Amino acid sequence: MNHLHPHDDSHAYRFCPQCGGALERRVLKATEPTRPVCTACGFVFYIDPKIAVGTIIETASGGLVLVRRAIDPGYGKWVFPGGYVDRGETLTAAAVREAREECGLDIRLDALVNIYSYPGRAPVIVVYAATAVGGELCSDDECLETVVFDRASIPWDDLAFRSTHEGLRDYLNGFRHPVRT
Repeated sequence: MNHLHPHDDSHAYRFCPQCGGALERRVLKATEPTRPVCTACGFVFYIDPKIAVGTIIETASGGLVLVRRAIDPGYGKWVFPGGYVDRGETLTAAAVREAREECGLDIRLDALVNIYSYPGRAPVIVVYAATAVGGELCSDDECLETVVFDRASIPWDDLAFRSTHEGLRDYLNGFRHPVRT
């Protein structure tokens, strides 16, 4: 069964956020997708992507931190710490915050691994390489457990998302760009 992520439900919007009128999908430009447009006031409801960050955290021992999800999508699967960026929050601040929240570690962002987006999916995932510099490894309420894996024992068949798989592969292949703040 294909479960859409909650942010992939642009088809579910039925009413205008401006006036409450009915939305209908219209082609506004031949080169663009259909967009929800209010039949009463003409407001065009642009459904923008959702930005998420992730951090591939290396520990002093050279291991990589993964958390096992306690929420859907991907319940019970492994990911590197991450989550959505709040409106007005910088990407780097969100990456540091999410690492602290999900696994208890203070991190230093070392490089940008890559940016991942997929057709038909709302999230754009920005993945950073990071080093643990403090804190205490733990799990929050969104994680079943937190584990430091050596490179040979990464649970490739139990990763939650395509971006997790691709991010780890890119990281291990040395694909990194300096972080600019």
